Amino acid sequence: MRSGVIAKKLGMTRIFREDGRQVPVTVLKLESLKVVAQRTLEKDGYVALKLGVGNIKAKNCNKSLRGQFSVANVEPKKRLQEFRVSSDNLIDVGQEINAGHYVEGQFVDISGTTIGKGFAGAMKRHNFSGLRASHGVSISHRSHGSTGQCQDPGRVFKGKKMAGHLGDSKVTIQNLQVVKTDLDRGLIMIKGAVPGAKGGWVTLKDAVKKSAPSDLPYPTSASPPLVDKAEIKTTEAVEKNSVPADASITQEVEDNTEITNSTDLGGKDEN
Repeated sequence: MRSGVIAKKLGMTRIFREDGRQVPVTVLKLESLKVVAQRTLEKDGYVALKLGVGNIKAKNCNKSLRGQFSVANVEPKKRLQEFRVSSDNLIDVGQEINAGHYVEGQFVDISGTTIGKGFAGAMKRHNFSGLRASHGVSISHRSHGSTGQCQDPGRVFKGKKMAGHLGDSKVTIQNLQVVKTDLDRGLIMIKGAVPGAKGGWVTLKDAVKKSAPSDLPYPTSASPPLVDKAEIKTTEAVEKNSVPADASITQEVEDNTEITNSTDLGGKDEN
């Protein structure tokens, strides 16, 4: 059993297939996702990984968390969560998990907090049909109707579908497909309904009802650390600018050497 990941929901877009079909996808981003701690069977009684995502200032977390981050040699994280794993899928503390943790075509289970909608009526909350729009119904067209029975039992049973708070609850959507991954930007694009609002945090795990692909990386992707593209461009520019300077210096040294040699030879000829 592999570790899951914590990702931020950025929004939706679409991807065009080679045959021209467009696929609507939800874009998830891994923001500096790193392993903060390990839970082992000998020390803790169970095997798990504690992951942290999103960097924050040290002053914005309490002293106990700062101690954990200091021990792990990891910058303070905005969100922490544990994932149960098997003992052979433990990842070293401080290692970063990138988008290569999942492969294209793989199915995942995603958990998140749904968008809160406040107090909702029975028609919106439970898809009731409501009362008739005419023929004797007055000011009760969207009411849920009767909720109880007779004198016996003389009460409303618990769990009765009525008006109430809707949304803002933890939901898990299973068997969502990974359409594409972007290692450079740390993006995972998912086909299907991902719970939560834009900017919210969700957790991804390998689907429990689907078989894992054969090319799935264990315990995680072994891709090298990502380098910022701006840094690469700066390095290339510096190298390009330094080459002509070195060449001109070498040419000047060679010219000076030739002048010196010719002077020496001229002196010998005069003598």
